[in-house]
Amino acid sequence: MMEIRFSGLFEDWQKNARELLRSSIPPRDIVWVEESGQQPLFGGVSHGEVAGADVKAQVNNSENLPSLKVPKRFVDLARSVAAFRDAKKWDLLYSVLWRIAHENHHLLKVETDNEVIQLLRMEDAVSRDVHHVHAFVRFKKVTDADGERYVAWYKPDHKSIRLAAPFFAKRFAGMRWSILTPDGSAFWDGKALSFGEGVDTSPANEDGLEELWSRYYATTFNPARTNLRMMRSEMPQRFWNNMPELANLGQVLAKAPVRVEEMIAVQRNMPGAGAFIPSSADLRQLREAVSECEGCELYKHATQPVFGEGPKDARVVLIGEQPGDSEDRAGRPFVGPAGEVLNRALAEAGMNRSEVYLTNAVKHFAFEERGKRRIHRTPRLSEVTACKPWMEAELERVAPEIIVCLGATAAKAVFGAQFRLTEQRGKFLESKFADKALATYHPSAVLRADSQATQDELYRILVEDLKAVVAETTKNGRSTARAMGSNVSGRKSLFT
Repeated sequence: MMEIRFSGLFEDWQKNARELLRSSIPPRDIVWVEESGQQPLFGGVSHGEVAGADVKAQVNNSENLPSLKVPKRFVDLARSVAAFRDAKKWDLLYSVLWRIAHENHHLLKVETDNEVIQLLRMEDAVSRDVHHVHAFVRFKKVTDADGERYVAWYKPDHKSIRLAAPFFAKRFAGMRWSILTPDGSAFWDGKALSFGEGVDTSPANEDGLEELWSRYYATTFNPARTNLRMMRSEMPQRFWNNMPELANLGQVLAKAPVRVEEMIAVQRNMPGAGAFIPSSADLRQLREAVSECEGCELYKHATQPVFGEGPKDARVVLIGEQPGDSEDRAGRPFVGPAGEVLNRALAEAGMNRSEVYLTNAVKHFAFEERGKRRIHRTPRLSEVTACKPWMEAELERVAPEIIVCLGATAAKAVFGAQFRLTEQRGKFLESKFADKALATYHPSAVLRADSQATQDELYRILVEDLKAVVAETTKNGRSTARAMGSNVSGRKSLFT
């Protein structure tokens, strides 16, 4: 029996397993033993049978080593399972690896296999644990020789810190931080991520961040959505001691009924946009009137409302979610980064921006202030509902043949709350505003994508859907004008 001693890290196990597999050493002849600290490859042997170093030398000197091809899915699975808090995982991983190499290359697809089932359960447990680390870690500010550093101590269910740390490096790239756990620690110096030994207990560092977290939670807590059973399901009570914002949870919950009544009263006092829309007004008059709109609370914080623009007899209307920071300052739709993406997509689709009407479901910029920056937030349903009369008035005056909804908020404003963008995207549907309406991704979704590959794919879909609109206008010519008395005989081509 060969005893393989290694550090307990996935990378070390992977190296050992690769050499063992290439040497055709079956699982029954191996015992995996974790040791603290980095260990040499095949560092230890029991029963004096075969030295790991000898096996490694034998492998390196062999001229006819088999070519090993392991599914990427197994590598990803093994990397996750390596964090599971049970040493039996190593034997199980090597057993499955052996079977993939010698019995069935597609073994992981056999989800009724007992060993595969065990690995999938381990992977699921680790995945949940990583999610908990992301959700429940709380930092405290300390000062060292290099200045401010943010330190958090957390006790995960599994050895998840190496899997969870890249999330924090991306989210808090601009600050130095350390996350300490009993199994290992992660450190970010603003440039590189590193790992070290574990810390058994929480450092006694007190600062003002705990009070800040408490105030933040109290002010952002939505009493209308209080559901203690769901809260305990999503945020198990064992994590509460690590979350300073929950220290005053009892007081926050006690005030919830009063806050709900206050919210209802505010909504009752908001008239909605309908009260500010002049009857029988044309687009020019609507554009002038929107500057006086106080139909929802967004007007109190935005620079100005942003009305639609484009030909009054446009055959196609594009509807976005809301103006962004650039649009709010300029007073025009789609002039910021998302507008640049849209311009490029329209050009590639063969559509002329000057021949379409552009607007948004919500006319004021909804944002959250973070320092000096104004960060976009999705408009609330009450805000979309309050602003909807402006969109309806625009569509009634333009009377388009085709509506293109950019994003889920615009799609739900046109089709209703039941609309699902991922399921119904790219399909021409009927609406009360036009004979044909289609929903696609908002250009900002392209900008927010977390990888270049995802950006490219979302952009490709956006262009593809816009091309479908161009094809539809070409196919139907001018014969698809709505039977509402609208005259489109003098309309220009959408093509550039």
